[in-house]
Amino acid sequence: MHTAQFQALLLALIALISLAVAGQPLNQDYSCSKLLKRMEWRALNVRQRKNYIAAIQCLQHQVATSSFVGVKTRFDDFQALHIHLADQVHFVGHFLPWHRRFVGVFEQALRDECGYTGAQPYWDWTKDASDATRFQSSPVFDSHAGFGGLRGDANGCVANGPFRNYTLSLGIGQVVNDHCLTRNFRKDVLPFLTMMQVANTTKQPTFEQFRTELEGDPASTPKIHDSGHLVIGGDMSDLYSSPGDPLFYLHHANLDRIWWLWQQEDASKRLYQISGRSTVEPPYKNVTLDFPLDMVDEAEVLRIKDVMDIRRRPLCYEYI
Repeated sequence: MHTAQFQALLLALIALISLAVAGQPLNQDYSCSKLLKRMEWRALNVRQRKNYIAAIQCLQHQVATSSFVGVKTRFDDFQALHIHLADQVHFVGHFLPWHRRFVGVFEQALRDECGYTGAQPYWDWTKDASDATRFQSSPVFDSHAGFGGLRGDANGCVANGPFRNYTLSLGIGQVVNDHCLTRNFRKDVLPFLTMMQVANTTKQPTFEQFRTELEGDPASTPKIHDSGHLVIGGDMSDLYSSPGDPLFYLHHANLDRIWWLWQQEDASKRLYQISGRSTVEPPYKNVTLDFPLDMVDEAEVLRIKDVMDIRRRPLCYEYI
């Protein structure tokens, strides 16, 4: 048997074993007919960047469909969902699976409701984190084909770009409040967004160590998750209402990518590895692959095991 054939057979066997461990029926086809290709923001051409931004603006003008208090638009629906569940999906074992699902549902809304034909992009902030000047010059902050600058006006409102005059209905925090999109650059957390920090995260041998190093906790030094929020400041820095800044979805797509890279480093052991507490406050139990990922009325409830392999239904995407 040729080496390539042997490797293909071995990978197929690993996939079958992983599915069996995850409790998925081996006789059911979870394969995808096509994988969406999630790309880093600067790998998109100008037209692709503008198409993504236009899709977000489309959601910002579509009438809300959820029953959350204060929502006006479909974009609000997603922010409100995160506000509603924030205390249940942070600093817990299902933090990464839940956000993988959340970003995926948002991506699907862009495609189904706003005619977007691309995939959710990600922002690899390690390419920008070497110094404050370079960071502020990142293509994601471009006023023409990006999300506007980091520096706000006298009131902290984003001063340029496509979301300059956009009014958020929720936040900052858990309040209902019409306000501009705000940002307030914090260069002090840039050291926590470097390639070295990512390497320190992905070298963790178990999921429990990995997820804790990635997300951290309120009492720890900043980790790559919270630093990606804090460096933007304003709306993006709030635990509850951060999805009010569209950069939330690029940041969390990047965290999802980093998790996927960690999974793939030892797929036979990590693809379906999960652990961690189910709630922040006791009494709690350890999450398992059957733990439900609540999306309220935005999408059906899936189990953690349903989102562990991004190359299989219902996710069907890859990072390039």
